[in-house]
Amino acid sequence: MVLVIRLAHLRFALTLAYRPVSKKRISKDVNESEKDAKHPKKPKSSAVESEVSSPAPSPLSPDQLERIARNKRAAMEKRTSAQTPPGFGESWREGLSEEFEKPYFKKLMDFVSKERTSCTVYPPAEEVFTWTQMCDIRDVKVVILGQDPYHGPGQAHGLCFSVKKPVRPPPSLENMYKELVTDIEGFQHPRHGDLTGWSEQGVLLLNAVLTVRASNANSHKDRGWETFTDAVVQWLSNNQEGLVFMLWGAYAQKKGAAIDRKRHHVLQAVHPSPLSAHRGFFGCSHFSKANELLVQSGKSPINWKSL
Repeated sequence: MVLVIRLAHLRFALTLAYRPVSKKRISKDVNESEKDAKHPKKPKSSAVESEVSSPAPSPLSPDQLERIARNKRAAMEKRTSAQTPPGFGESWREGLSEEFEKPYFKKLMDFVSKERTSCTVYPPAEEVFTWTQMCDIRDVKVVILGQDPYHGPGQAHGLCFSVKKPVRPPPSLENMYKELVTDIEGFQHPRHGDLTGWSEQGVLLLNAVLTVRASNANSHKDRGWETFTDAVVQWLSNNQEGLVFMLWGAYAQKKGAAIDRKRHHVLQAVHPSPLSAHRGFFGCSHFSKANELLVQSGKSPINWKSL
């Protein structure tokens, strides 16, 4: 019985070994072999080979490069023009336009705009940046730093210490005139408080804060103006040579702490306010000293009598 079973297994194995292959299968295998021989498959190229074999882009011509640069400048000009506050002098915009795009400045402009809808704000919107309209940013010679605009009717017009005609000069400006009488030969009280004549000669009259609520001194303090006017002072310090900075009082001196004193001249004294003028402002001779320093730097002096 065992022998019979073993013989059956052997017969089955021999049958499988000698089983004929179909003609269809043989034909298919032969055809594929002939096809591979005639058209061998190319290996897939690597990413590096692809990059090497692809043609390099042709370089741009000088005219094309100039056109691209011109278009970029035009787009930037359009964007910054849209962000520039009204009444901002062109040369000053070119120097300070980066500030307009910063979040603090946008927030500041929104704040001032909302303030104007609910209360009286000085100076008028078109006069906030009067100091940028008086002379080119590159023509500044002297910088006088103030703190806060006057908060009475008709006083503030965008220049520190200055008031419009026929508004009577405030006490601090009266003390400046007293010092000028003793410091500058031939100076006479002009009978008004408008300092535009100085600004047009290159005297930057810059407050730290540029707006204020009526009858509420320092009401716009710490809203962002200080950051902006710091940027103004920093730009002048970094991009000009031989300027004269007049820093009167602790506030102005702190604001001017970052001025490069190797490149510029700094004159310091107490504030011309009636509370402090007698403690060192009178007799400081800053106006004549400023002219001496300007001449040393190769610049023309300020005609302080031209008001």
